[in-house]
Amino acid sequence: MPDISTKPYLLRAIYEWCTDSGYTPYLAVKVDAATTVPMEYVKKGEIILNISYGATSGLKMDNDAITFRARFNGVSRELYIPVQNVLAIYANENGQGMAFDVSTTAADMAPPAASAPASSPSAETASAAAPAGLSAVPGKASSAPTAEVSHLPDGDNEPPKKGGRPTLTRIK
Repeated sequence: MPDISTKPYLLRAIYEWCTDSGYTPYLAVKVDAATTVPMEYVKKGEIILNISYGATSGLKMDNDAITFRARFNGVSRELYIPVQNVLAIYANENGQGMAFDVSTTAADMAPPAASAPASSPSAETASAAAPAGLSAVPGKASSAPTAEVSHLPDGDNEPPKKGGRPTLTRIK
């Protein structure tokens, strides 16, 4: 029997702790071809999402994926996040939560699309060399979201500023 991942259970536990404590749960996600999020808010291949009760509709946290609807600049969008792509879940107010190692994403694990017969090595090479594309959620592009969306730090090596908004810092 294959081992069952503890990650979806930990995500649900931290989410419940955040809501019970009156904190706002945020999700850091690595965006790839298997992830459906508003691409205009993706920064450096990642997106931070407010997954609180007030910011989402129909939130469902399964063992395989997290799905919900959220409004971005007044437009409702369907989001699909494979559990495998979740980098972290944390309370926005104090930064407490849990970070995860995402060495392989859901797109990496997806079986290859129907390819040419095995007797054609050039077709296999061409399909293996083609990069997987990211898919965007249809809707109007805008510069300012109405749903709470923040981004990870830009990689600056500056110390955190006192009295500002808490952020999650991933240390590898």
